[in-house]
Amino acid sequence: MTAGHTAIVTGANHGIGAATARALARRGCAVLCTFLRVGDPADPGTPQAYRDHRAQDVAAVVARIRENGGRAAAVEADLSDPATPALLFDTVEEQLGPADILVNNATGWLADTFAPTLADRLGRSLQPVTATTWTRQFTVDAMGAALMISEVARRHIARQATWGRIIGLTSGGDLGFPEEVSYGAAKAAQVNYTMSAALELAPFGVTANMVHPPVTDTGWITTPSGSTLPPAPRSSTSPAPTRSQR
Repeated sequence: MTAGHTAIVTGANHGIGAATARALARRGCAVLCTFLRVGDPADPGTPQAYRDHRAQDVAAVVARIRENGGRAAAVEADLSDPATPALLFDTVEEQLGPADILVNNATGWLADTFAPTLADRLGRSLQPVTATTWTRQFTVDAMGAALMISEVARRHIARQATWGRIIGLTSGGDLGFPEEVSYGAAKAAQVNYTMSAALELAPFGVTANMVHPPVTDTGWITTPSGSTLPPAPRSSTSPAPTRSQR
């Protein structure tokens, strides 16, 4: 179904984004892998493996796709910059062809709270909700995702295309997201944007869906002894943590 199509996958340097890029490529899709290296401060509640994954580039993902005969390109770009969506779509058109699949996977994740506490149940440092924490989260998960949807829609309609796919990633939290309150609120905004796109773009052959993965091994989940789980994706019914980390 994806053979002959072109995708943009954001946050493709590790975790769910990297796995998605590779999966699309295996099915014959050309993939633009976008990423932003993040240098997380040391934190007793955040596994080193997860910090390492977030700080790496996308070279290994692109190399794997090409070694297996696929087509891939990479761009490091900050989705909190409103100019980024046009840059990404210009790049993919120049290198791989017009994008008709968009995977909004990247997140500006951070842990913030309304409560007067310095750490959560996992030992991660918490910040109070401020304009800074709100801006970092909403400019990526809400604004960035919305502008990417707007850009793919505009170009799709302009070239009179008849097939398109938009996929967003969420971690749920419809009734609130304690200790990650800006993350939960930004994801709620992204869900609303995506569902609006599903209704508005259906007449143009575009479907839009939000995906809520189970708890997923991206270097974030650890065993009770503190060592990271094997790299193959797996799900868990453990109550903590209750969301996937991209």
